[in-house]
Parts: sequence; C-alpha cells; structure tokens
Amino acid sequence: MGAHRNSPKASREEKSATLKSLLELDSMYNTRRQQQQRRNSEYEELLSLISYCSYTYTFTDPSESPSQLHTKRNKLIDLFSIMKPMKVGVPSEILSPLFAMISDHLFRPLPPPSTSIVSILPDDDDLIATPTAAWPHLQLVYDILLRLLINLDSKILHEYIDESFIVNLLALFQTDDPRERDSLKNVIHRVYSKLHSLRSFMRRAMNDVFLHYIYETEKKHGGIGDVLEIWGTIINGFSVPLKEEHKLFLMRVLIPLHRPKGMQAYHKQLAYCVYQFVEKEPMLGVDVVRGMLRYWPVTNCQKEVLLIGELEELVENMETEQYNILALPLCRQITKCLNSCNSQVAERALYVWNNEWFVKMASQAVDEVFPIVVQGIEKNLNDHWSKSVRQLTENVKEMLVEMDPNLYSKCLTQLHHHYSATSEEETKQRERWERIEMAAKINQIIQESQRMLM
Repeated sequence: MGAHRNSPKASREEKSATLKSLLELDSMYNTRRQQQQRRNSEYEELLSLISYCSYTYTFTDPSESPSQLHTKRNKLIDLFSIMKPMKVGVPSEILSPLFAMISDHLFRPLPPPSTSIVSILPDDDDLIATPTAAWPHLQLVYDILLRLLINLDSKILHEYIDESFIVNLLALFQTDDPRERDSLKNVIHRVYSKLHSLRSFMRRAMNDVFLHYIYETEKKHGGIGDVLEIWGTIINGFSVPLKEEHKLFLMRVLIPLHRPKGMQAYHKQLAYCVYQFVEKEPMLGVDVVRGMLRYWPVTNCQKEVLLIGELEELVENMETEQYNILALPLCRQITKCLNSCNSQVAERALYVWNNEWFVKMASQAVDEVFPIVVQGIEKNLNDHWSKSVRQLTENVKEMLVEMDPNLYSKCLTQLHHHYSATSEEETKQRERWERIEMAAKINQIIQESQRMLM
C-alpha cells in the first residue's frame, strides 16, 4: 500500500528532474555552441588580419602611401590585441600563417653598416644609430612574437622555432637600430629560458657570430655588445665547477674579443662576462690575464685605458697564490703604460698603484718587480712632457720608497750604474764610428790622389 501511495509523487519528481537535466544540457550545448561560434569568428578575424598583415612594405617605395602604412599598423595593433589574452588552445591553422607572417617581416636583407667600426665609442649609440624605416611595423611584429613566447607551451613553440629560426634571429643583431636590437635581446632571452633543447645550439650559434667578427671581417657589427649582454645572463647561471665547454668559450672567444679595433664599443659587456668567469673560478685569472696581455694594443690609447681598468678589477678578484705568477708580467705592462706618451694612458696606469690589491700583488714578488718599476718611475720623472704625469709619478715614488726604502735605493743605484755603463758603451761606439768614418775619408782621398797621378 505504501508503495502504491508514493508512486505518483515519485513519478512526478523523476519527470521534473529529467526535464531539468535536459534543460541544463540544452543550455550547456547552446553555450558551447555560442562559444565555438565566437571562437570561430575570432579565428576567422585572426586569419583575415594575418593575411592582410602578411604583405610587407618597404617604406622606401614612392607608391606606398602614408594611409596604407597607417592602415597596416592599425591592423597589426588589432592582431596584437587579439593575441595578447590568448594563452592556450591556439590551433595550428592560426599559428602556421602567424609565424610565417612574423618570419616574412623580420628575416629581411639589412642595409650595409653606416659607420666604420673604428669610429664607434662606448655609449654613443644615439650618435651613430640609423633608425629602421619600417620600425613602426616591426615593433608590433616583435611584440606579437614575444607574446607568443610568453603564452604558448614549449612543446607548441618547438614546432615553429627551430635552429634556422635562431640563426636568422641572430643575424638581425647586425642592424644599426638599437631599438630593434633591444627587442631581439628580449626574444632571445625568452627562447633560451623556455626552449631548453635549443640552448646548446644557441650558444654555438652566438659563438659563431663572435668568431666571424673576430677573424673574418673588420666591418662594423653594432650587436656584439647586445649578444655579450645575453651571454652575461647565461654565464651567471653556470654552476661550479665550470664545464670544459664553458672554459673553452672563455679562452677561445671572449679573450680574442679584446683584439678587434672596435672593442671599446662593447668592452663593458665583455669585461662583465670575463669577470663572472674569474669570480666563479679564480684560478682562471692567470690564463685570462696572459691572454689579455697577448692582445694588448700598440697604438690604440682608448683600448689601453679600458684594458688597464679591466686588469685592475681582475686583480681584486684573484687569490694570493696567483699573485706570484702574475706580479712580474702585470707590473711590466703597467710600467710600459705609465711611460706612455699619451697622458691619459700614463695617468690611468699610475692610478693603479692606488689599488691596495695591486700593491699587495706587487709586494709578493718585490725583488723582481722593483727594478722594472723603478726604471719606469725615474724615466717619467726625467723625461715625461706632462706635468700632471710627473706629479703622479712623484706620488707613486714616495709610496714605493715607503714600502721598501733600502730596495728602492738599491734599484736606483743599479739603474745609475746601468745608465753609466750604457753611456760609456755609447761613447765607445760613437768613437769607433768616428774612426771608421775618418779612415773611409782618408781612403777616399788617397784613391782620388792616385787617379789624378795616373
């Protein structure tokens, strides 16, 4: 009886629940269909925008009107606005033409460098920069690429960013426009941090850029400093002990980068990279300093001033055991520099003696170092044309005398003896030459007399 009384009510409840679930399913279906329609509409709009933006303008053709260029820029802005919030689920039907559009815009022939590399000075990008005419469009293309690198999963990115893509990106660092190089740095950083499998190749590709610049061309390359800046962050992440591959990069790439004539354009970034290696493994300092001395400039005073400063920073980061090895070659080079006819080089070399770590290094091999330094100091005091250099030299002399007065006096005495012996030898040579010249004149007179008699 109880079952008979409850059955109509239960039936009504079941019918109500079924109807409710059907309505919910219908609502979900309609919502999904609307979302799919909206997504399809967005994809169609994206494809239309990508198709329109795929056409590249030269910005130099007179037939390209300003209205066309402005419309293209607005389309790129619209494309970026749509891509910015899209994080997942972008189909390949969109990504393939999108990356093709990016490649068509970025990977283009670059104009030849506008300035000889010899004329480039540090921190003067604003003076020599040649703005890229197409930058209003390129800037947005870089923004779109960067947004893709941020939003997309690395597995998806691997399908579109390969080794040739990396090589083409690195080739763009030759542009004269610093704005484009800044965008390239951001892109390379993102690729390196996200696509781990490409890291080894990216390091080799960047090395190839450096080696080509060092050994195969003397042309300007405004992006060497930017690529070194990328390397600075990479080196910062190296674990200790350093791998052999990384040590070879230091000795075969970074040290030879001190050789080119335009080194002052990227010296700040180069010195930072070298310093990080020595900071991680101080024992590398010996090989680094020897390599720098091997590439020491002969006539480029600006490079000498920069290298003296770099050596001073390296000495501060070395261990005491290395001082015995480097004291003599370093002090010999610094002494040559303080005797330079260029007052800036001479003053910078003299200021090194204010560094307590350099003085400590010199004191480790004082018997070997003092004779060379004393000779350079006395030469400056007697012969240098610059009054300020002579005054600084006098200050250094006072410090050295205070360090070891007996040794300085001994070296000075030996130097006077050396000068006296040299002077005597020069006098003897001069007298020998005079006798030879007199004998030659007498012989000539005799020969002329004999011819007259005949």
